Amino acid sequence: MSKKLIQAAAGAGGEPVHVEDVFTTHLYKGTGTSQTINNGIDLSGEGGLVWLKNRDGNQSHGLFDTERTNGASSFLSTDLGSGGETSDNGASMTFNSNGFSLGSSSYFGGSGSGNAQNYASWTFRKQSGFFDVVTYTGNATSRSISHNLNASVGLLVIRRVDTGGNWWVLDVGTGKRGYFDYINSAFSTANGTYFGDGSTYQAPTSTEFYISSNGNVNQNNGQYVAYLFAAGTDSGSQIFGEDSDKPIIECGSFTTNGNAEFYENIGWEPQWVLIKRTDATYQPWNILDTMRNLRAQDLTAGTDYLRPNTTGAEGNINGSSGEYINSTGFGGDGAGITGSANATFIYVAIRKPMKIPESGTDVLQIKSTSSSASYPLVTDLNNSTSRSDMVLNTQRVNTASLSQPIFIQFLTGIMESTSVSPISVTATSRGLTTANQNSLRSDAPLYYNFNQNPGWLASTVAGSTLYGFKRRPGFFDISTANISFYSASGSHDLGVVPEMIFGKRHDANGDFYVFHKDLTKNTDGKVNQNLKLNSSAGPQTASGNGYYQDISTTSYSTYWWPSTSGKTVHYLFATLDGVSKVGSYTGTGSDLNVDCGFTSGARFILIRRSDASGYWYLYDSVRGIVSGNDPFILLGQTGAETTTTDYVDPLSSGFTVTSSASGSINSNGGAYIFLAIA
Repeated sequence: MSKKLIQAAAGAGGEPVHVEDVFTTHLYKGTGTSQTINNGIDLSGEGGLVWLKNRDGNQSHGLFDTERTNGASSFLSTDLGSGGETSDNGASMTFNSNGFSLGSSSYFGGSGSGNAQNYASWTFRKQSGFFDVVTYTGNATSRSISHNLNASVGLLVIRRVDTGGNWWVLDVGTGKRGYFDYINSAFSTANGTYFGDGSTYQAPTSTEFYISSNGNVNQNNGQYVAYLFAAGTDSGSQIFGEDSDKPIIECGSFTTNGNAEFYENIGWEPQWVLIKRTDATYQPWNILDTMRNLRAQDLTAGTDYLRPNTTGAEGNINGSSGEYINSTGFGGDGAGITGSANATFIYVAIRKPMKIPESGTDVLQIKSTSSSASYPLVTDLNNSTSRSDMVLNTQRVNTASLSQPIFIQFLTGIMESTSVSPISVTATSRGLTTANQNSLRSDAPLYYNFNQNPGWLASTVAGSTLYGFKRRPGFFDISTANISFYSASGSHDLGVVPEMIFGKRHDANGDFYVFHKDLTKNTDGKVNQNLKLNSSAGPQTASGNGYYQDISTTSYSTYWWPSTSGKTVHYLFATLDGVSKVGSYTGTGSDLNVDCGFTSGARFILIRRSDASGYWYLYDSVRGIVSGNDPFILLGQTGAETTTTDYVDPLSSGFTVTSSASGSINSNGGAYIFLAIA
């Protein structure tokens, strides 16, 4: 099938469909009144499901869908087998073209005890190859029911809505059935009693599923809803992304080893996972997602979970163990919710955001306060549909406690809450400084909670500039790698070859190494130099530390690292047309225009001399890139910003290095590297 035909089948108007178009996790607080959640999902035009759960209190799950007659005014609860739909104050949900609106629901933060409590919402849009919602009226006769998944079914969920009844779940991959709400039995082989002709099991096809005459799924005149999740294993699901050739969902199963460990390679990084043990009784369902502490393997806080089969508040696996994710799948390290040896689990996994950004403002937000201002509550480092994945905090004034620039990021667990609750506003962020060799700072008077939309940040420190980065294909990614005998090898999800990498050990002191594609190369074409983010020293060559080698569109490795073991984090950047530029130039001592291919100039500029000693100069358009003095911060130093120099000027295609610039960024014949973001 041609790309155009695939796109036409996938999305309206032949446009590519991405996971951001059909699924999102959005966390919110109850307000005591109605509120609108803008998550970018078109529910009014395309249809789908909104799933809500109170994170702080014992409250039933609420599933609202666009297909049931009362799907907006009444909800279903996965934790309840008794009763049908629950009326939610008459009108709790409005399905919008970019999300949904909640009325004065006492169940989900609109009034009563839920006011100011924390909630999770998961939105699933109807989409071929991903998810569908179907309603039908029972007739007590074995038959087929049509659906629009147009792909192999991975998980089928059926619930009677006009009266009480169990949530019947069919895992097509294993051919077994069980329940959402009833956990005192293991999954059993589907024998056709429910999913078939009464005696013979019939697996769903890409357009139909089969039900018997059994009253649990087909009572005469009974009203039913079915939710279908694509398996993700056939061509019908591989229709997403820029080239309409990628899956965004995977339904499967795994068995832990004798140490209760497992790793499931699905070929991409998930953001949401539904997991259930199927070979033992009294085993709960669990929902994990990256908005609520599902992180990389070397995380420093346990997994957070919500359980569809219970009204319970959000739970946490304390300690340093739990489930984890990376660029090719997810796993468990012997503890957490999957911490049972030789146990079998089923799962549904949904891919992380995959849309290639079209502008710098899609992936970088900048917030700055003056030197006399108090540190504000910062929410505009994020937009309404997603939060920043990493924040670079810099100080405009030289304060004793937090004068050095610090990276704080979500994925690796380097940011963590030091309080019991990961939602608590008393959480203290931990980050990596660029000014010295120190490992994680845990004493910083800085608070950043990634577990909210849009997130929050507060501090007692005055005068700061904050940069909020988002991990997106072609632009920026974060990866972790364990050191093994002086080398660290890891995977990434940039989709292109990284052109600039910052790498640092975070479980012990160590330098912040920098790879750049335009540093000196060996005869084999591989870069044989590195610089340090925390040092003004010139480049190290040949037998120096931390050289990155074998860099590809999916992986990287270091030639040498100054330790035999440990944990490292790596920030990977690439050039993306109109969004970012990783480049170099030769100084002239005169005004020099640096063309980055932008149309409205650079908002973020990081420059460093690469053939001699020098400093990392950081400029941004919020503090000022103007035809006059431009404030800069030295990223590897602890001093305050400098405001009395005119070293750069605006240029629509990038930036201009002026003739008055020091030799650090414009010496005649000097070599310089830079990272610029539009």
